[in-house]
Amino acid sequence: MDLTMNLLLAIATFVVAVMGDITHVLDEINVERKTELKKLPESLQEDAKLSTSEMIKKYGYPCEDHTVVSKDGYVLKMHRIPYGRSGPSNNRSAVYVQHGFLCSSVDWIISGPGKALGYYLADAGYDVWLGNVRGNTYSRKHTKWDPKKDAKQFWDFSWHEIGMDDIPTMVDYVRKQTGQDKIFYIGHSQGTTVSYVMLSQKTEYNSKFRAVISLAPIAYMGRVTSPFLKTFSLFEHYTEWIVNMLNIYEFLPRTGNVAAAGGWLCKHSMFQKLCAESLFTLCGYNREQMNITLVPVIMSHTPAGASIKQFLHFVQEINSEKFRQWDYGIVYNRVKYKRWSPPDYELENVKAPVYLYYTHNDWLAHVEDVEKLASELGNLKGKFLCSDKNFNHIDYMYGIDAPTLVYNDILETMKKH
Repeated sequence: MDLTMNLLLAIATFVVAVMGDITHVLDEINVERKTELKKLPESLQEDAKLSTSEMIKKYGYPCEDHTVVSKDGYVLKMHRIPYGRSGPSNNRSAVYVQHGFLCSSVDWIISGPGKALGYYLADAGYDVWLGNVRGNTYSRKHTKWDPKKDAKQFWDFSWHEIGMDDIPTMVDYVRKQTGQDKIFYIGHSQGTTVSYVMLSQKTEYNSKFRAVISLAPIAYMGRVTSPFLKTFSLFEHYTEWIVNMLNIYEFLPRTGNVAAAGGWLCKHSMFQKLCAESLFTLCGYNREQMNITLVPVIMSHTPAGASIKQFLHFVQEINSEKFRQWDYGIVYNRVKYKRWSPPDYELENVKAPVYLYYTHNDWLAHVEDVEKLASELGNLKGKFLCSDKNFNHIDYMYGIDAPTLVYNDILETMKKH
């Protein structure tokens, strides 16, 4: 009875939060807009049906598909933009770019040339490698398991395994293919989390990077303000029990029907703002930075796939207020770790040069959590608090002014190395 009541309370809390946003948006739909929305070219709407490599080639950039296999058998795909519109040249430093939770390589080029980070880096003279971690659209294969038939085995991973296996595997491949001993690393959200896992646990990788640039860095999450995550964090243990009981292993499963429905719904003017709000509810509000006409393209590619365990590991971080490995419970923790609680990731072991980019309006990477991370990193070289106080978690990928507010500064930082 208590379980049922708590579950109902959780659902009610989330519905109230979301419905409040939806009501607000519906009211705005009938209000005359005082300013015209900044719109992307109409041709960008075609990108909803294109893969990352098809999209890159469409805009006149070269693209290569590369495939590697993690040590535990996941088949991972990377997309490479070897040079920009100015053509090939010598001595192009390699930069590995890692997406966040539920995202993929497409998010780094979806805004189009002159706006998206992937193109921005290529045009600035870098050899750009866009990674895809296990379970997303481009990395849903395994040497042994099928994501549907062998779901329990296939999806039994968190971002810990990604940081310990996927990222080192792809980084080593980039270094080998380019012949460069040291490369740049740019991560966003979970893409920063897995870099800290790798560098703190596999310390030999600290010497393999010129610099590690973290956008919306996620390590400590005790001050998360996202209503979606806050609601689930209240019922962490119940949520884990329910998904195990129902044999649910993939988080927000993505099918062709889901992608088609998302794209179709969001392309209609009445629902475009609602689709945008669904993103804002998780990450924070900043309507000024979101091209509404881009939303159908985003929703046709996102969510790109992730495991329930990834999501629950973040929930554990919220409740524990620690940056540590997966919590199996006191009994199995004793078996797995030889201790009652999971070990913390030792951030002082992160010796590669790290630069943090964060903002006031990020519901996932709170300023105080980022400051705590900064105080513990072994080689922090710089902190950059965005001048736009409304800049949010997803603006690093899609924000209209991301090039001027963030990307230009990233290029200046990279020049130092």
